[in-house]
Amino acid sequence: MIVAAVPRLSRLVEEVWRPLALLFVWDVAVTVGYFALPFHAPSLPLTLFGSALALFLGFRSNSAYQRWWEGRVLWGAMINASRNLSRQLRNFLNIAEAHDLRRRIVLRQLAYVNALRCQLRRQPVDDEVLHFLSKGEAEPALIRANIANGLLDGTGRRIDDARRHGWIDTILQSRLEATLVDIANAQGGMERLKNTPLPTQYRFVPTFFTHLLCLLLPVGLVETLGIATPLGSTVAGLMFLAVLRIGDDLVDPFSNTVHDVPLSAMCRTIEIDLLQSLGEEAPPALLPVRGILW
Repeated sequence: MIVAAVPRLSRLVEEVWRPLALLFVWDVAVTVGYFALPFHAPSLPLTLFGSALALFLGFRSNSAYQRWWEGRVLWGAMINASRNLSRQLRNFLNIAEAHDLRRRIVLRQLAYVNALRCQLRRQPVDDEVLHFLSKGEAEPALIRANIANGLLDGTGRRIDDARRHGWIDTILQSRLEATLVDIANAQGGMERLKNTPLPTQYRFVPTFFTHLLCLLLPVGLVETLGIATPLGSTVAGLMFLAVLRIGDDLVDPFSNTVHDVPLSAMCRTIEIDLLQSLGEEAPPALLPVRGILW
């Protein structure tokens, strides 16, 4: 996620320079053609076209931002649920015999959130799980199609082990299970966002008409702007292409790009809070790198 107060113009140009370069070449070609072979440019209702397209692009960008923000809200819920789970374990399993089990469940939660991060970003999961768990602890989850869900199931079984040992009663077990339900619901919402893209019409139609408008701009502006047509048309096209790109960048909040939700930083936040709840040394928080928080 870009956290710099003012986005750099170079990053904006980097995002759209290819279509922008083609647009500039087209603008120059139309301008040269107009002066070399004078023609009467057709009267195009560019204002009407541009207004309709801007409305559609704005609606699409809002839909994409809503998906991005929902992803951030779901990860905020995951952070809170992880803290709640750690606090409940500390208060419910407060006898010496249960200390090892409490620590193993907390480490499983750390492995779980990192496995979920990797799954959402379509990255290998094994190393992140084995960083917190032994191979024997992680093996049952690693053979599952949904590794994160397998880890969560294992957490539920260990909470049931605590009940069978008499360390907690069924009431406390139900409280812990309610927290696991909150975690599972947050994961389900994230997977829904990841696996359900915007409808094809939301991607194809604005892309097609944005490029069409960029092609028509110099034709409609050349009689008015004259030799300045390439500059005016390119700047106008840049605005439409930038808004189009914003929708593309935000539609998947877990795409592992500079625009996605900072999953690594949030997993580190959970790691710090949970390890400190165990009284263990925690790593430092992740900091932005060149204005980007991953």
